[in-house]
Amino acid sequence: MLIRFFFIFSSLLAANLFGEQVPLPPKEKFHLFLLAGQSNMAGRGEVGPEDKTPHPRILMLTKEGAWVPAVDPLHFDKPAAGVGLGRSFAAQLAAADPEITIGLIPCAVGGSPINSWKPGVFYPPTKNHPWDDATARTKLAQQVGSLKGILWHQGESDATDKQAPLYGPALLDLITRMRAEFESPNLPFIAGQLGKFEDVPWVDATRLIDETLRTLPQKMARTAFVSSEGFKHKGDKIHFDSASLRDFGKRYAETYQRLSSGK
Repeated sequence: MLIRFFFIFSSLLAANLFGEQVPLPPKEKFHLFLLAGQSNMAGRGEVGPEDKTPHPRILMLTKEGAWVPAVDPLHFDKPAAGVGLGRSFAAQLAAADPEITIGLIPCAVGGSPINSWKPGVFYPPTKNHPWDDATARTKLAQQVGSLKGILWHQGESDATDKQAPLYGPALLDLITRMRAEFESPNLPFIAGQLGKFEDVPWVDATRLIDETLRTLPQKMARTAFVSSEGFKHKGDKIHFDSASLRDFGKRYAETYQRLSSGK
């Protein structure tokens, strides 16, 4: 596993050194956020002209390891990747502080259950290692920026009678491992609610996942929960539509701002 990590890291480093990228701000002014989880974090919304307009202080780390202006789709987990919540999240933070640049690290993997987010675990549907790839990409980004938080949206794949009861301990373990991996014991971790769509009734397993996410701040410091109340799906009864994802990003940003201010 260690050999694999160094292979990923060195490959990304080489791409970062030799790939085309924009000039970067000073490290302390380059605020990084890891985008992790499954397809609703990766985003499956329809891309419009507004999603392709670059912001001068919002960058993304490409699959090849280069920093470029952030435009949707940010993610590359599947061909279906589209509008997500990352850009609207970053835009709100950038507007609040004109001195910083936001760096987004897209690492979500569509369909991935939480148990695939462990060292050395291969996820066959996307032919990648969610944990290994995310940690390697984030450590590469930390060379030039300051990691400020983790945005997490995941749980649909674990909303089964067998997996849902195990989700709580697995989530706490994941947060603990991430903070240790990035040497940041107080790193903010923000989890979003699963789709609460009017025409898609929740089953008991979904309600259990929701309870786990909703009560996370009571069980671990420097964590927060973001509601998806009022959002709509794109027609497939699973994925948020573009408008909902843009609003979701704003809710994540508001939650992060409260959390980072100590409120």
